[in-house]
Amino acid sequence: MGAHPTMPRSAWIFPALAVLLFAAVTATHYEFAPSAFGLSFAAVLLVILFGTVFAAVHHAEVIAHRVGEPYGTLLLTLSVTIIEVALITTLMLGEKEVPTLARDTVFAVVMIVCNGLVGLCVFIGGLQYREQDFQIPGANLYLSVLFTLAVITLVLPNYTLTTPGPVFSDAQLEFVSVVTIILYGVFLYTQTSRHRDYFIKEGADPADVGAPISTGLLTLSIALLLLSLLAVVLLSKKFSLVVDAATAALGAPPAFAGVVVALLILLPESVAAVAAARNNDLQKSINLALGSSLATIGLTVPAVSVAAFALDKQLVLGLNQQNTVELLLTFILSMLTFGTGRTNILFGLVHMVVFAVFVFLVFVP
Repeated sequence: MGAHPTMPRSAWIFPALAVLLFAAVTATHYEFAPSAFGLSFAAVLLVILFGTVFAAVHHAEVIAHRVGEPYGTLLLTLSVTIIEVALITTLMLGEKEVPTLARDTVFAVVMIVCNGLVGLCVFIGGLQYREQDFQIPGANLYLSVLFTLAVITLVLPNYTLTTPGPVFSDAQLEFVSVVTIILYGVFLYTQTSRHRDYFIKEGADPADVGAPISTGLLTLSIALLLLSLLAVVLLSKKFSLVVDAATAALGAPPAFAGVVVALLILLPESVAAVAAARNNDLQKSINLALGSSLATIGLTVPAVSVAAFALDKQLVLGLNQQNTVELLLTFILSMLTFGTGRTNILFGLVHMVVFAVFVFLVFVP
């Protein structure tokens, strides 16, 4: 990770603007509605929201540089997951009830990360370096847990008998949430302690935490990271109204909202992952990409399940047959891509083609 001796202005300006915007709309009791002013408000909201998400990731990177790998990428992943849970929960509780939003967002994250982001990183790295190496044991651990969690949460609900699919019964949802948390927790223990070397670039020193960062900068980044996450959570309600209006205006299918949320929360991590691939550190790209998918299922599904229980909302998790085939194809392709420890541009291109198919079928199912 690169050092951050100084803090860019955007890293504190956007969180401050987000808090001010929330205070302004709260004081004026403004409710978003499609109109000329509403479009202007939506544009300002999206710019500030994207800027604040990037600011949160920047501060997470500063802190991560201090703690070293793999804790660094783990901190990034957890920060983004907090934002994701806030957005999904808020959209689910909007005026228009969307019981499939959590499923659509989780599935979109898996497809964007495992095909779009992984494909782009592998393709860019292959163009620049011909082949790139990574740790096979780490990739295998990621995939084994990811495949298990994805099937349990996104496929199994279609085949349970207690309640007709694609939903779990209350007891089943509670059990799956607990099992998911346990499995993800054991994975984190494996990643950060027992087999930490599996997730670090071969030849790198696991104890190396990079150049020192001043205590003042570290403290400021921690405070601004918390402020950024809080600001995104506060603005998520207004964002949900904008997404609802855009979906209605475009005549887009319900899955469109899930893709929008996934793109928003994954954009900063995607930039970091692509930059790592260009710097010939595909291991970091894999940690960011596959770590995002794992955290999305391992943390988001249990968190949204708790919200659904508390607010007496139905949670639809089972994928339709078309999405299940896309998920199965992604699993098979990922095993082939990460099975040799070396990548090239063709692997990357195949992943990107699968991602293009996913996006196309969202609008033309």
